[in-house]
Amino acid sequence: MPLEQARQRSENETHTSQRQTAIDAEDVHVTYDDGTEAVQGVSLNVKEGEFFGFLGPNGAGKTTTIRTLVTLLYPTQGSVRINGYDTKNNPQAVRESIGYMAQETSIDFELTPRENLRIACRMYGVPSEEREERIEELLDLVDLRGVADKRAETFSGGMQKRLDTATVLVHRPPVVFLDEPTTGFDPEARLRVWNYFEEINDRGTTVFLTTQYLEEANELCDRLAILQEGEISHTGTPAALKSAVGTKTITLALKDPSDQNRRRAMNTVRQLTALDAATIERTADGLAIEADNARSATSELFTELSAADITITGFDIRSPTLDDVFLTLAGEEDVGGNGIATETTRVQEVSR
Repeated sequence: MPLEQARQRSENETHTSQRQTAIDAEDVHVTYDDGTEAVQGVSLNVKEGEFFGFLGPNGAGKTTTIRTLVTLLYPTQGSVRINGYDTKNNPQAVRESIGYMAQETSIDFELTPRENLRIACRMYGVPSEEREERIEELLDLVDLRGVADKRAETFSGGMQKRLDTATVLVHRPPVVFLDEPTTGFDPEARLRVWNYFEEINDRGTTVFLTTQYLEEANELCDRLAILQEGEISHTGTPAALKSAVGTKTITLALKDPSDQNRRRAMNTVRQLTALDAATIERTADGLAIEADNARSATSELFTELSAADITITGFDIRSPTLDDVFLTLAGEEDVGGNGIATETTRVQEVSR
């Protein structure tokens, strides 16, 4: 059997055997010509149909990683397989099976949405007999049917981005890569784009999202990875990552927020064995208490404060947010004492 035929057969067999994995990156390093190590050993495994988020501060290597996954860059070391195809050995097969939405909009502003989509259909090889139906479907998906024949240069930034989304989807790729797709959007436009991403994911499309909006990641993603200085520090579901950060915060508003009464309240909380209070701080009108078992100990807390003749006029429990996760797990706080790996750990998978 000729070498090229054998290689292609091996590629096809691997594609079949790995069809449950959409994105498989193993120990990927990317070093630029000037010696900058932008990516330092990234490993990822994203399943078909998953909505996967990639978080990290500016300069962490998110865009370099995603450009490597979509074959615009090749790893200096390690391997990447997308839909079972190796990005080095079979980049064309990878490109045909993905959609890539870069940070900068790639539409032709002098053309209409319908014209942009027709060009995209030709570029991606959509059969001619399917194009018009596909175009109408996508115009509905991104809510641009009413302006389908107006030039895109007249559109708002949000409308242009929605058209960009449609052009990425013309060939119905099983995997879509989105690199900070809603940067610069107002909240209303961002929510509308979220709806489109959720809809394509509901249809079975695997979505890989890099974003700086933690609310976006929390709302959309099944799992997240945190990238710092070219390395993944943690992966897990949003709920698991928030849980891993640890404590919930109880805020109490006191009827009498005088210094003396707040001291009495603090002493009462300290003596409450049912509450595993990590910290107790004074606020303008009461106390803020961080505790792992905040919810389960609430009844005992109220009972003891009432017994001490301390009246509560306001109460709230706040769970950790992804902002807390990002600040903590990205290394701005030492969390090793909570059983979570510090920034020196390359990867930790945080389970449910």
